[in-house]
Amino acid sequence: MRPPGSRPLKPLHWRTGLSYGSLGLPLAFVSLPLYVNLPHYYAAVAGVPLAGLGAVLLATRAVDAVLDPALGRLADRLLHRGLGQAWLAALLGSLIMGLGFAALWHPPEGGPQEVLIWLALSLLVCTLAYSAVSILHQAWGTRWGGDPNWRARVTAWREGATLLGVLLASILPTWLGFDATSVVLFLALAIGLFGLHRLPPAIAQPMGYARGHNSPASTASPCADASFRRLLFVFMLNGVAAAIPATLLPFFVADRLQAPEMQPLFLLCYFGAAAAGLPLWVRAVSRWGLAPSWRAGMLTSVVAFSLTPWLDAGDGGAFLVICLASGLALGADLALPGALLTGVIHESGQGGSGEGRYLGWWTCAAKLNLALAAGLCLPLLSALGYQSGTSDPAGLQALAWAYGGLPCLFKLLAWAGLWRAEHLHSSWRLI
Repeated sequence: MRPPGSRPLKPLHWRTGLSYGSLGLPLAFVSLPLYVNLPHYYAAVAGVPLAGLGAVLLATRAVDAVLDPALGRLADRLLHRGLGQAWLAALLGSLIMGLGFAALWHPPEGGPQEVLIWLALSLLVCTLAYSAVSILHQAWGTRWGGDPNWRARVTAWREGATLLGVLLASILPTWLGFDATSVVLFLALAIGLFGLHRLPPAIAQPMGYARGHNSPASTASPCADASFRRLLFVFMLNGVAAAIPATLLPFFVADRLQAPEMQPLFLLCYFGAAAAGLPLWVRAVSRWGLAPSWRAGMLTSVVAFSLTPWLDAGDGGAFLVICLASGLALGADLALPGALLTGVIHESGQGGSGEGRYLGWWTCAAKLNLALAAGLCLPLLSALGYQSGTSDPAGLQALAWAYGGLPCLFKLLAWAGLWRAEHLHSSWRLI
């Protein structure tokens, strides 16, 4: 069923999808090392005290998240002025981001204070440029609108490239070092920007969606939109459910499974299954609709994670199967929420003029999920008696339930919230 008065779009050509999505690869290529490699590099290589390092990372990430809504409004203004100016802004932002990324791995020789100042400045430059380009890139594709299948395919191309970037970023710094990784980043940015430049100036939206390309965005906050609030609530619950195991994975693998050498294989299977599952979830949308397909992905994840508290030392093979199943479910989390967001924006009448404002709050929420996950599960584990490296059975059992049980709880809450919301917004179930 389609919205009344709508007409289907032509199928998304693979060249268009690749041209749009390719910029997602270098953006993910920047993001992963900043969260995974950077803290260890400055603690172990640069010799920065952990207390000062933690304070700088917390402050810069907080500033980055808080400024996302403002960066969203900037993206709207750039896109309203024309795609040429938007592309030039993406080019400038990518250049600044690449230079900031390269500078991060060359701290000055000196005391901890000088190194921390260098870290704060270069990280702030890199992350703000990353956020600006990322929001602009998402808003570019979101303005196309489209029926549910079209939206799911656009999002899948972007998130598929993002997954490939995550896989490359997880191995290249170890294999090539950070200088060569920075060179690869600049090459990937050039390819992504070239693809964005080759996109057609406009892609027709189906009738029934608002067209706002010639009018400025409303000044009303996206949070005044009830449908956006409901979707954002579900997105955050689901995001916390995904961020908890991401935070606890090294502890679970090292202490509970006692298989730290298998962690790269677990990550490869997880993200590889997510990439392989993207086409399956796009196909599911044409059969069940966006929200029901996303709920199916949530239940798949719950089934997979419900088995983890029963694993023990030596169960790496069983956990590998869980990684494959939960990775498959991750494909739904990547492809479908963004497609639902596109529909919410266009149904609100802000299609073509207000995507950036919505995406600013959306990306801010995504970053807060990581902070909420760490702030929730790490103090809870400490209170339950778990310490890193422990062999105490009670502490390890607490770790297992936090790793597998808490995500199931938040996933089920997100499932219930989405089920309720789709009954209030019938278009979320359309195919």
